[in-house]
Amino acid sequence: MGSTSDKVAGKANEIAGKVKQGVGKATDNDSLRAEGAAQETKGKIQSTTGKAKDAVKDAVDRA
Repeated sequence: MGSTSDKVAGKANEIAGKVKQGVGKATDNDSLRAEGAAQETKGKIQSTTGKAKDAVKDAVDRA
């Protein structure tokens, strides 16, 4: 994946994870809350990966 697609997919996973956590909390479903937390974490990692790819590309371009 490219840096932009990593960042977009990451943000989508973060949002979906937060929604799942909210639904899990509202319905007292611990499994859904845990799944949402995991998906949110996955999204944060994807976003960070995209940002890191941008930083590497910028460093290479300046070299």
